[in-house]
Amino acid sequence: MILGSPGSSHRRPTTMRGPCWTSCSPSGTSPAETVVVRRSTGETGGHMRISKLHGLRNDFLVLLDEHQDGPLDVGPELARRLCDRRSGLGADGLIHGTRPDAGSDADVVMHLFNADGSRAEVSGNGIRCLAQAVARSRGAEGRVVVVADSGRRETVVRPGTSPSDVVVEVDLGPVGPGPGLAAPLPLAVKESGTADLGNPHVVAWLDLSPGDLRQVDLAQIGPAVESSYPEGINLELIVPGPDPDVLVLRVWERGVGITEACGSGACAAAALAHGWGLVGPKVRVEMPGGAVDVELVEGRAVLHGPSVLVAEIELREGAVLDG
Repeated sequence: MILGSPGSSHRRPTTMRGPCWTSCSPSGTSPAETVVVRRSTGETGGHMRISKLHGLRNDFLVLLDEHQDGPLDVGPELARRLCDRRSGLGADGLIHGTRPDAGSDADVVMHLFNADGSRAEVSGNGIRCLAQAVARSRGAEGRVVVVADSGRRETVVRPGTSPSDVVVEVDLGPVGPGPGLAAPLPLAVKESGTADLGNPHVVAWLDLSPGDLRQVDLAQIGPAVESSYPEGINLELIVPGPDPDVLVLRVWERGVGITEACGSGACAAAALAHGWGLVGPKVRVEMPGGAVDVELVEGRAVLHGPSVLVAEIELREGAVLDG
């Protein structure tokens, strides 16, 4: 059951043709700093088709193999260049959706790259964006099964309030124990803990008001917490909201930095806050980008939130993205 209709901004999706980058590097750029968009066969020609979507302003570039003229060479460098907000298209992450193995009941396999090119196991907002892209590609909403690095995840795509947005339900699976706290947090903490939803999280309940939470220097605290774990970690800072069963959350995402929202982080926060007696099993999580609803059902976290199509983009094959 959907607990509510989390708000989202609406706009008609835009079709964009990517710039025709030249094949030469700017003066002083080494070959290691240049990425050529090409097929895995090494051939060029045609176009690479990308959709840009966001879940509560946590934005992703989604590249579906089924929309391409052939297999693409997608890796960390391409992700880093495309996600750059000045020299690329700009996003918090790149999602490469490939075809599942024969006989699988999955609709798509999710390969998620953070903005810095590192791999991520799962993203609650990213899965919603990918599910919308797949549903839009096949021309029908409904059930979309995604296989991520962290495992199989079922989603249900439902209509939103405009042609460009949908509401997606995602079963993110069980909320397990995280890696433990590496060091005390430099904050007025009432409770803290770690959780794992296929990706790791530190959650801290702060002894602050929602207004004071906005003043916390997350740009300083986030990197310090992330770097205290060998594989990095996501950090969620929470306080009780104005109403029962509401949390206010700010997030530092591993490999990205401060983002407007984090779906898996909202689920981790809801699960730990429920264990602390702060909220019940049905929780609304308010973030700078908007709100999601989380249901905790027999140890599993089910996330409900929007996904919005921003633009459909074509890049010329052989285009060069220079750093």
